[in-house]
Order: sequence, then C-alpha cells, then structure tokens
Amino acid sequence: MNALNLFVPCAAGVEAYLAAEVAQITGLPATAMQTLRGGVQLQASWREALLLNLHSRLGMRVLIQLASAPYLNEQDIYNAAAAVAWEMWFTPRESFRIDFTAQHSPLKSLNFAALRVKDAIADRFREKTGVRPDVDTQRPAVRVHLHLSEKTQTIYLDTTGEPLFKRGWREDKGDAPLKETLAAAMLAASGWSMPPVYAPGETRPAVIPLAGVDQGLALYDPCCGSGTIAIEAAQIACRMAAGAHRRFGFERLRLFDAHVWQQLKEQAAAQECAPRAKVFASDVAFRMVDFAKRNAERAGVAHVIELRGGDALQRMPPGDTAGVMLVNPPYGERIETAGVAGSSRRGVRTPESFDDEHDTNEGHKAGRETGQVEDGGDFFSQLASHWKKNYAGWRAWVLTPDLKLPGRMRLKESRKVPMWNGPIECRMFRFDLQAGSLRQKPVSDPQPLSDKP
Repeated sequence: MNALNLFVPCAAGVEAYLAAEVAQITGLPATAMQTLRGGVQLQASWREALLLNLHSRLGMRVLIQLASAPYLNEQDIYNAAAAVAWEMWFTPRESFRIDFTAQHSPLKSLNFAALRVKDAIADRFREKTGVRPDVDTQRPAVRVHLHLSEKTQTIYLDTTGEPLFKRGWREDKGDAPLKETLAAAMLAASGWSMPPVYAPGETRPAVIPLAGVDQGLALYDPCCGSGTIAIEAAQIACRMAAGAHRRFGFERLRLFDAHVWQQLKEQAAAQECAPRAKVFASDVAFRMVDFAKRNAERAGVAHVIELRGGDALQRMPPGDTAGVMLVNPPYGERIETAGVAGSSRRGVRTPESFDDEHDTNEGHKAGRETGQVEDGGDFFSQLASHWKKNYAGWRAWVLTPDLKLPGRMRLKESRKVPMWNGPIECRMFRFDLQAGSLRQKPVSDPQPLSDKP
C-alpha cells in the first residue's frame, strides 16, 4: 500500500517530544513529518502505524487521514465521506461510531454533521455490498473521526481503538489518577526518558547529553499514588513497549495481518533488557502503595520498582546516589493524603476524568476556575525544607497548576515547562537542590523546545 497520511494527536505542550518519539519509533527523517498544534502529522506505512500504536507513550491515537476538503454545509460533509472507499478498510460485519471535534466551525449542529458521515458510510456499504454495518456508540469495532475547522473538514480512520493512555495494566487507581501519557510526557520533559529537544536554529552543544535513564540516573516519585509515573519509568528503563499489554482497533481492519503483528510484538519483546536505571516510589497511603504494587505486577515491572510506604516529608533519599525526582504532588482533593502537614488542609482540584479528545466547554471552564491551589502551603514549604536538608544534588521536577508554587516553596526554579493535565493548565518546575540555601542557582543547560514561560 502507498504511504498513509497519519496524524498522531497529543496533549498541548507535548508536540515537540512526540515528534522526537515518532522519529525514534519509525526511523523516519524529520522531513517526513510535521509538528502541528496538538499532534504530529507524517507520511508512513501501515507497518509504521502499527509500530506507533505499540510503542508510543506520548500520543493519544494513531489516525489515518482518508479525506480532507473544504465544506460549506452538511451535504458537503456527506459527499466527502461517501467518496471514501470504506469497503477497503472494514467489512459491514464490523460496527462503527463517529467521533467529532470542531474549531470555529460555522455549522449550527455538529451532531448533525456527524450524523451525515454515518449516513454516508452506511449508504456506501449498502451500494457496494448490499449490507450496511451497524452503529455502536459504546463498543464499536471501528472508530471514525471527523474534524471541522472553519473552512475544512478532515475525516480520519482510527487505528487505535481505546486511547493509547489505556495501557492495559492499570486496574487499581485512586480518586484523581494521572494519565499514563501525561506521566510519560513528564518523564520526557524532565530529560530522564529522552535527550533534550532543541528548537530550530538553537545552538546545540558539541555533545548532546544522554537521557537520564541512559546515564543510569535513579528516578524517584515520593507521592506515587497508584504508581503511574514509576511504572512508566520502569518500563522505559527496561525498553518495554507501551502497548504490549493491550488490544488495538486495527485488529478489526481489513489490512490487519496477525502474523505480521505477532512478529512486531516478538521484536519488541526481544528488545527488553535489564533495567538501565533504578526506579523508586513511595506514598503516605499504604492503600495506594498496594495499588501501585498490583499495577506494577500487571505491567511486568514489579521487580524493577522499589515501592515503600511513607510520608514525603519524612522519607530519606532512596539509593546511594542523587537522581531525579518527578512529583505530581498532592493538591486539591488529594491534599488530604499529603502527610503530616497536609492532613488538615483542603484545596480544590478537578479530577482528571476528561477524555482529552472530548473535553466539553464546561470541562474547560471547570479547569480554569478550579485549577489554582487554594491551600496546602504548609505541606509545600515543609517539603522544600526537607529536600534542602536531605536531597542535595537531586533534581526535582514538580507538576502543578499553581504558577506561584516556587514562591510558596521559597525555591528558585531553574526551568519551567508548560503542560496540560486534562483541561488544567500546569507548569513543570525544575529545582536543582543544593544544601545550605533554599534559593537555588539556575542551571545553564540548553532549553528544550517546549520550555517557554
């Protein structure tokens, strides 16, 4: 088959890291892809589409673009969908559903626009085969995506099925779980899971620094919850494929070849290795530690992660050398699990329960109105004091919606990276910890592409 037009969507702020990951997975040159707002577009083969599903930790889905055309009304949308040779991609025995997104679309009813795509697919099958496929909005075998901009419609076929953050191993989780894709983005932005990403024209050093995992830097999450960050890190340390424990939508498409897919999975398994770096995690709630252990077992990395219970304000550094701390700290409804300082505090945080591709206006409004931390100052100031006394030499990265967190902690950040936790705009602050002073000196290493205030 000729090269496919693929689009791999991702969370805002992750595009540059996703582009680097796509290049690493596919081996394609930068000229074969384009970094866009909200994802990466590329020309690739069917095999490379399977590889992206299997290995990508940062993408949400792998979509095949089947049509792109201007539109003025719903009939234009019907005509574009009816012109697609759907019978080449799946059979009428497979159920399907239509998902849609829009940006500045002039149409009054987006639901009706999606309905016209459904009608076009059903009519095309009836004309070509005499049978129409069923629509299933709950458990479809095939997903079709319609995106409407102000003047252009784009129709995609989804090869992924359930979004890629659903790795297949997290069954035990707390009240406000961190998506696996966000955990992977934090690892990438910190430099632990991939080398720094540089903007076009930015001066590169003579030797680009290795990723922290390749340097053997330990990774520690002192507020691990159900273990998402630690498990992602452990799989990366062992070169395990992100999608090794799940099924995909492409398995219901006509192009699917079970033999080829099995070969790709065997090749991925053959690349697995002993952990290249140590991974540590702890949580004040022993219930969450139990959750993390069970999740790690399902993910195949229980032997890699050293999991302990304990208060983040009291636990001493794990291991023998300094490493990288990656923290999604207890804030909002999770502040009550912070430990001795947070037990009597209460703030507000919107749980990450939104599907990134189906956020409603109400969801975005909720994120703006409740994304700021209203309390928890005692916990963060005591955490900074604890780090200053006991974690000299460590590099700490903290994800928070509170843009004033460094002031709360009386620490000077050396870097800040924009990142979105669902609909909530956040920052990842980097603190280079040194003994003797709460004010840290900024580091001079190169700034990655997404490093903008």
